[in-house]
Amino acid sequence: MIPTRPYLIRALYEWIVDNDWTPHVLIDAAVDDVNVPPNSVNEEGRVVLNIGPGAVEGLVMNNDGISFSARFGGVATPVSVPTMSVIGIYARENGKGMVFGEDDGPDGDGSPTEPTDPKPDKTRPALKIVK
Repeated sequence: MIPTRPYLIRALYEWIVDNDWTPHVLIDAAVDDVNVPPNSVNEEGRVVLNIGPGAVEGLVMNNDGISFSARFGGVATPVSVPTMSVIGIYARENGKGMVFGEDDGPDGDGSPTEPTDPKPDKTRPALKIVK
């Protein structure tokens, strides 16, 4: 089964850009094959990248990852990150977007995890499924 994460990243990127917001991705720099400037990685091993059309050149987003060229400290630098290193994508202006679960979803496919059901309210009757 093809993971859903790359499709969600591309869809959210398009939605963010269509709304004239600035798309940012949060990357886990500890994942294998992450190629970002080392000085951009924070102490938690993460980096936030602006992937807006005005900030990058040659942006490619496919099922394997995201790659582009951007300026860091005035120096054009190639950047590439595998899809599974993307922790989240969001708009800088308002934080709207999506954060992916660290366990890669219930199917191990990179989709966001489903919230767990809250404990039932003991003051109200509840239905129970019997198989």
